[in-house]
Amino acid sequence: MDAAEALALLMSPPGRIDPYPTYERLRAHGPVAQAGPVFFAVTGYAEADAILRDPRFGVMDDALRDEFLPGWRDSPAVTSISRSMLRTNPPDHSRMRRLAAGAFTPRRIAAMRDVVVAQADELVDGMVARARDGEPVDVLAEFAYPLPVGVICALLGVPAADRPLFRRWAADLTGVLEPEITLDELAVADRGAAELTSYFAALVEDRRRAPADDLTTALVQVHDADGDRLSGDELLANLVVLLVAGFETTTNLLGNGLVVLLDHPRAAQALREHPDLAPDHVEELLRYDSPVQLTTRVNTAPATVGGVDLPAGSWTLLLLGAANRDPRRYPQPARFDPWRAQSHPLSFGAGPHYCLGAGLARLEAQVAFPLLLRRLPGLALAGRPRHRTRLTLRGYQTLPVIIDTESAASHRGTPAGTAPGTP
Repeated sequence: MDAAEALALLMSPPGRIDPYPTYERLRAHGPVAQAGPVFFAVTGYAEADAILRDPRFGVMDDALRDEFLPGWRDSPAVTSISRSMLRTNPPDHSRMRRLAAGAFTPRRIAAMRDVVVAQADELVDGMVARARDGEPVDVLAEFAYPLPVGVICALLGVPAADRPLFRRWAADLTGVLEPEITLDELAVADRGAAELTSYFAALVEDRRRAPADDLTTALVQVHDADGDRLSGDELLANLVVLLVAGFETTTNLLGNGLVVLLDHPRAAQALREHPDLAPDHVEELLRYDSPVQLTTRVNTAPATVGGVDLPAGSWTLLLLGAANRDPRRYPQPARFDPWRAQSHPLSFGAGPHYCLGAGLARLEAQVAFPLLLRRLPGLALAGRPRHRTRLTLRGYQTLPVIIDTESAASHRGTPAGTAPGTP
């Protein structure tokens, strides 16, 4: 199978659901495999990391969109994403990112730990209550979605009553991030973008009338003081992206990671008994089954990466999930091993577009996994869950579990790292 055939397989529904065998087929053609005249797939860790940090490589700009996506300005989904920091290059990217970065400093994130713990505990209480009749509980709906959406909505100042709206809208919009999308899928993404943009337009007006101590107010005030620092389109686009990116990736991290832990009981038991192991466990979960599997770049000048010459204007598909399993970087990469020496998986990217909320996502996962395992010692999968047919954002459709409510009741209120009855 040549590289182009392997790439076609990766884009098919079976390839999207389980991309890892296809990554190895692509890796057989080298860490940078040519799949078309100016199209390259990157599976090597060092090569992907280098491209993400190289200023010659950027995201698609308006000129390229005009060339490859004529009529893109008629798509609410494409225009919304393209006006955000997610899909802009320096200096616009740097300008927008600086305006939001203050909400995601290490100190601010560390100060949120108690809030995250309290929210996670409350959500587990709700899961236990729903499991009392013996029926399976969907972890995605009851925990992995509401925890991160609650945190990011609190930062943005979104009322709690509105939070259930966003799961479907975000799922619709993020279809536009897939490497291939049909016209029908684009229409769904456009509906999601229109709903989200309309919601934030109303929230912006509310914050103009009644400012609050939240990120939305801060960005509105920047826009109103100086439209050159943040235009109206950029304000709405970045609010949408901050919301969606703030929970979509973390929801998938929590869902994917929980399945891996339940499939590896020794690692789960170690984390249950020693919650201080959470940082290494989370890094390995990010590496082993990344919630973000790929991104793309276009180079503005000729470059040589991994011994392969990339002419100016080449497209590179950076397969982050494959790079995280590069055997040159990680011995026995297909083995889940939270005790391995960690070396920075590329799950949140690298370079200028490194995920702004990576620290927050890590905090939520480091709190959530030990807490779930401690509070729900009898937790088990209710059959094998189904993945969504998405490649860029990898996650499950639903994640039903069985909860042993008796053992859960005995662990209510037990501090992490202790056994019931320990003084």
